[in-house]
Amino acid sequence: MAALLACGITSAVHAQNTTASSSVTLYGILDTSIERLTNTNAAGTAITRIPNLTGSLPSRFGFRGTEDLGNGQKAVFALESGIALDTGSLNNGGRLFGRFAYVGLGGPWGTITAGRLANMTFVAAGSEIFGGNLYGNGSLDSYLPNARSDNTIGYLGKFSDVTVGATYSLGRDTATIGGPTATNCPGEGVGGASACRQWTAMAKYDSATLGGALSYDVMHGGPTALLGLNNANYDDSRTVLSGYTVWNGTKIAGGLLHRHRSTATDLSSNLWYIGASYPATAALTIDAQISRLDVKNSDADATLAVVRGTYALSKRTNVYAMLGHIRNSGASAVSLSAGGTVGVGMGQSGFATGVRHTF
Repeated sequence: MAALLACGITSAVHAQNTTASSSVTLYGILDTSIERLTNTNAAGTAITRIPNLTGSLPSRFGFRGTEDLGNGQKAVFALESGIALDTGSLNNGGRLFGRFAYVGLGGPWGTITAGRLANMTFVAAGSEIFGGNLYGNGSLDSYLPNARSDNTIGYLGKFSDVTVGATYSLGRDTATIGGPTATNCPGEGVGGASACRQWTAMAKYDSATLGGALSYDVMHGGPTALLGLNNANYDDSRTVLSGYTVWNGTKIAGGLLHRHRSTATDLSSNLWYIGASYPATAALTIDAQISRLDVKNSDADATLAVVRGTYALSKRTNVYAMLGHIRNSGASAVSLSAGGTVGVGMGQSGFATGVRHTF
């Protein structure tokens, strides 16, 4: 890993010093916290831990680059790794470049890329105030911060304030560890022509004061797939409708995620949310959000509320503290904290404080 980093830094310096038409950038986010979490099991046990998956944002490092090909055309690439700072290990199913790994071509017409990509669900849900946070919609639907696809061809085009995009995967997930980032659905001929295929599409509008997005995402199962999709005829679809407005510096964002999973037993749910981000001072930002997961024909619902304060020590370093609570009903056992556990039908409260540095 050290050799890879040294090679990347050397390449960046070389590229930027030898030609003005190409560049390579090393970048990243290091974010970690310590949290106290109640009711982690049926006995009501409380724990203190350093979370593994995220803090206010998931930790990562990466390389991205462009080369000017002339006539407004360019070559692009990105390699990005998710890091678990508590142990120094890799997240995203243990992949070396689990967040992104792609190369492509772009121009005024848009950009076409191929590799492991963030799909359009990830892009459409990006206006959520607590996107990527330890307490947020990723706790209610763990797919949201992991909306990425292997073996994928993608298109993204921005035309003034309008962005359109689509992805198509021939085998959406080759990792086998298990969980939302590794579901063992390699596709590409394994299990039939439609096995493990996935496609997503999106349109969105962004301006300084108003924006909105609509996306659709459908993933097919396969014979070895985990999380109940172990048949090529099964599928799991999500429709995201999101929007935001900015008023006197305060951002208000909300949305709806409708999910329908068609397996041996169908499942439908709606995830509603609304949140706000208020710049209290030049250095202090206060965020709050409430989310509701409603599972159709079931009492296994959950409501999550969170408030967070972030103080900027500099342009690159922030400290933060957050307080959250989730209320589970019926057979629901959704943890407030990403990757956490909770007793069935029990409420859970959490407090976390941490530091984030970008480079």
